[in-house]
This record gives sequence, C-alpha cells and structure tokens, in this order.
Amino acid sequence: MTQFLEAVAATFSDEGVIAQATPQFKARAGQTQMAMAVAETLQSGGELVVEAGTGVGKTYAYLVPVLLSGQRALVSTATKALQDQLFSRDIPKLIDALKLPIRIALLKGRGSYLCTLRLSQARQSHDASLRIHMHALSKIETWAQSTRTGDLSELSGLDDRSPVIPLVTSTRDNCLGSPCPNFKSCHVNLARKEAMSADVVVINHHLFFADLNVRDTGMAELLPSVQTVVFDEAHQLNEIGINFLGRHLSISQLLELTRDILGAGIQLARGLVDWNLICNVLEKAARDLRLTAQHVRAGSRLRWVDPVPDDIETADWLTAMAQLQIALQAALAALDTVSEMAPDFVRLHERVTMQLRLLQDFQDPCADGSVRWVELGAQMRMVESPLDISKAVQTHMLHRPAQNEQDSAVQKSWVFTSATLGEDDEMRWFTQPCGLGDARKLRVASPFDYANMAAIYVPPTMPKPNDASHIRRVAEWVEKHARTLGGRTLVLTTTLNAMRQIGESLTASLGHSGELEILVQGQGPKRRLMERFREGTSQGGLGCVLVASASFWEGFDVPGEALQMVVIDKLPFPPPNDPLVEARSQRLELSGQSSFSDYSIPEAAVALKQGAGRLIRSEKDQGFLVVCDPRLTGMAYGRRLMACLPPMRRINTEIEFAAALELLTKTSTTR
Repeated sequence: MTQFLEAVAATFSDEGVIAQATPQFKARAGQTQMAMAVAETLQSGGELVVEAGTGVGKTYAYLVPVLLSGQRALVSTATKALQDQLFSRDIPKLIDALKLPIRIALLKGRGSYLCTLRLSQARQSHDASLRIHMHALSKIETWAQSTRTGDLSELSGLDDRSPVIPLVTSTRDNCLGSPCPNFKSCHVNLARKEAMSADVVVINHHLFFADLNVRDTGMAELLPSVQTVVFDEAHQLNEIGINFLGRHLSISQLLELTRDILGAGIQLARGLVDWNLICNVLEKAARDLRLTAQHVRAGSRLRWVDPVPDDIETADWLTAMAQLQIALQAALAALDTVSEMAPDFVRLHERVTMQLRLLQDFQDPCADGSVRWVELGAQMRMVESPLDISKAVQTHMLHRPAQNEQDSAVQKSWVFTSATLGEDDEMRWFTQPCGLGDARKLRVASPFDYANMAAIYVPPTMPKPNDASHIRRVAEWVEKHARTLGGRTLVLTTTLNAMRQIGESLTASLGHSGELEILVQGQGPKRRLMERFREGTSQGGLGCVLVASASFWEGFDVPGEALQMVVIDKLPFPPPNDPLVEARSQRLELSGQSSFSDYSIPEAAVALKQGAGRLIRSEKDQGFLVVCDPRLTGMAYGRRLMACLPPMRRINTEIEFAAALELLTKTSTTR
C-alpha cells in the first residue's frame, strides 16, 4: 500500500485525525471502503461510480482522499444547498483537521451573483410590477455596498423566486462582457478568477453542463487544469445534463429581450427609432404564440413529432411563428441602425440574431437521437433535448488521449456518487444513460439498523391509484394517523393535483381546527417550509404535517423526532404521456427491450428509494414508511420495488400499525 493510501486509511481509523477533531466520530467500515476506492481511483485515474447508503458518510469518504491527494479538483453538486454546505462547513473543517495548506473556491452560475450594472439600471426598469418590490430592491442596494462575493445567497430573507432577482443579475444573453463599465469589479469574473487560483473548486451540475453547451461559465479554462472531478448527488446528472445540452426557446426569454431593447433604446437612442412600436409588435407576437395553447392545462408537455405540436391548431401555430419571425427581423433592422452607438446595442443585436436562429431550428426537423416538445407553465417553452447524456460524457468528459500522448497527457479521475443510483449492482439506471458502463462500480450499504428503526406498511384496504376515491382515502388515512402521532408526518405525492387536494383536505380537517399545522409546498418559500417542519414542536408550536411533491422527494433532511412518518401516495412511475418518457420507451422497444421492465420500473425504484430515504437520517431516528398503493404488495413487480428499499420490518394489518404507532408516540413523548 502506498503512503497516500495508508494516509487515507489512517484518517478514518478510531485514532485518526477526524476522530480527534470530532468527538462523536465512529469508524465505519463502509465509509473506509468507499474512501479507499476513491483514493485508488485518484491514484490510477479513470471512473468510479459509488452508491453509498444513508449514514455511510460519503461526503468525507470522497473529500479526504481528494484533499490528501494534492491534486487539483472540482467537486460538483446538484443543489446550491449542498454546494454551500461543502464550501462553508465540510471542506474547511477537514482542511483544519488535516492541517493542509489548501485554497478553496465557490463558483456558481451567473444567476447567483449580483450584477452591479443591472442593479443600477433596475430602478429605471419599465417593468410596472417592480413598484411592489421596491423594498426588496432597496435591501439589495444596501447589501451591495458591503458584499465581497456578490453571492445573493448571503442575503437572508430574499425569496429565491423573487421577480427582482432577474433584474439585478446577468445572463449569458444580456451580459456586456469586457465593454461593460463595471467589468473590473464584476462579481462573476472575480469568482472565476478566484476559482482559477484555488486547489479545490466547488461547483454545481448546472454550471458544468452549461459550459459544455455554451462555454460561458469559466469552466472552459478551469476543467483542463484539474486532475479530479467528483459529482455528488450524481443521480440528478442525466436529467440536469439533457436540460443544458438541448435547445430552448421560451416566451419569457423573448419578453425579457423586449424589455431590454426598450430600456436601452429609450435611454441611449431616444428618437432615432420608434422603440415603443418595435417592442410592442415583438411583445404581441410572443404573447400570441403563447395564446395558441391557451386551452391546454398549465404544466402540460405537448408532443412535437409533426411540424406542429399536438393539441395546437396548425394554422394558428404557423401564423404565430411567422409573425414572431417578422417581429424579430424588424427588431434586428432597428438595432442595425444604432449598433455603433453603445455596446448594449451590439449585445442586443447578437441576442435577436440568436433568437431568430433558434426559431428557425424549431421549424426544421428534430435532430436524430433527440426529442422535441412544448412545455406550458405561466409561459411557453420550446425544447429539443437528447434522450440522455451518454454521448456528451464520452465525447467531452471521458475523452482518452491517444496512446502516443500518454506520457504528456494527464489522466483524469472521475468519481460519481449518490445514495441512490439504481436497483442492481451494475447500477444500470445511472451508468447506461451517463455512458459509464465501463466504470468501476461499488455499492456500500447503509450502516443503519433499519429492521429495528423503521417499518414499512401498505394499507390493505387502500384503493388502487386509478380509483376516483384514492386521493380522498389517502387524505383520510393521513388525517387519522397524523392526529395520533401529533404531526411529524411528510406526505410525498407524485402529482401536483394530489398534493393540492390532500393539502386542502388536511387543512380543512386538522389545520382550521388548530390541532396541527398543515404545510403545503408552494404556500411559501421552500426554505421557510423546511425550517418550520424541522422545528416541529420544539419551540412550543403545533405539530406539523408537510404535503409536498417534486423536489421534496430528495435532499430534504429532517433528523430527529420532527419526522417519524413518511406517506407516499402511489408508486412513482414516470408519466407515460410525457414526450421524453415516451421517446425513451420507444427507443427501448425498438431495440427489443421492455419499456416497462427496463425503464419504468427502474425509474420508479430509484424515485421510491429517494422518497423512503427521507425517513431515517440518523442513528437515533425511528418511524414508518407508508405507501398507499396496493400494487406494491399485490403485483409481481412489487417484489422488485420492495427489494430496492432499506430492509425495514413489515407491518401487515391496520391493527398492527395502530399499535406500533401508539407505541412510537408514547416513546417519543416520554424522552
């Protein structure tokens, strides 16, 4: 064993530096096993995929080898929350314990940093809705005087969804680059310079893939200089990657472009062009395109195989697209006449040109190996996406130097890790779409004693999810048992409709009576909902029930007694009418595979495992996982899904469950 491997092993021993710095640390075989696998990969190069169960301590298991290796490294996360935790807490703590002279840097996307030029222009914005957000703008202006990093996450009380944020941050589209008068003090550029001089840089997957697509994040200079790249929360890599590697054209993009043309035109070239006319025509054309789908339910994705998306009238669509093209061409001609007056107009000219190119792309046939759809929310977004990231990973990330270049080329190490990467030892759910079939693979089980800490229950009288009464029955079941438990319940739904209905029912039955506090995703900032739920009754408040969907299925960490029951409304199969799901299923069927067995079940298994993972987060936790879907016990594939879950004990009857719940309640209240 080399000196490096010995140092890694010693760090995780009962007498190692982590144990000395952290009194509660206990050596764990799984953590050491993972750390040694990471160390060996760093030493030899290549790819390592590690699924590390909850409680293994995977963060330290990859950070210690990275820090001790002396190699320059990138650590990428799926969420800004983990990114901030690594940079502010985990890495500094380890650097201090290991006594290493290592410089670290944090690098996020443009949208996370204050743009001082955009801030100075914000009060002159023609956005009428800004008037009601003047308090938030004033708060940002005050903070801007003292911040060193310009990272908006420093500013407490600023909602991530605030409409002020796009007005005070830059995008690749509206950034002026080096001609900007504030270029030298630009927070984005300063963050990139700091990253270039650091030994370890903490980034996120969005930033990484954005650079692969548009080369605008600073990664183009940074990536070639690092030897090691670690992707934590790697289970999100494929979905994040395809979002950035495809094409997008949105109504919100066009409306923002319109506002920027009007603002720059009136400020810098008033009277030379009828800016109001140009922008009114462009805005109307953009809104008219959205109106072609006004009859379609918000949240829908429309298949787009033919020249016109499904459920949209052909004549309406073609007319709206033609009018938008004419409006963009008129804006381009207007900007041509003033382009030499200011760099703002040069950048706006480039943006209009890019929108025209995208508009033409979406009128041409879809690229091979990709799928196209229209996404409808408050606005409309046209999307063309690859089915997975395997080609990009192989081409842009894992490119091997030719044999005769080996001596001079640096062999990179790539580590991909998460608590959930698939249902089999090969972790095909993750490795196939990510092009990592040849990577070394390791699965490390959770050290938690699930059989004694948790139980799983499928209510035997619950109707199947396609029954009209299913959502109502789930709400009634939760009402009864959450009342007994005093809250401490997280309800995870597979659809927003179920979330709303269950939330409304529980609010009417438990919230209005003052028995429990019912929290529903969307009723406030996510961070505030999570904080209130974690608080539980510790501050003298009511017990909480949180009803949520989507992002709460993962990354929501509630150790302790604030969460003792996780209820999942139904098995999380991917929606078959989703264009991306449909295209992936068709590809499998054409290759002779089963779309249900080889795609739908693995997708459901991973999502179910993520949801179940919210329950037990520490060695002292106890609780119940309740799946309100009889298919888990009644269908043959249910055994396959059950095998993916932690080895909890089974509860089979309502009487047995009620007794176990009563016992847990008594145990919790007497501690």
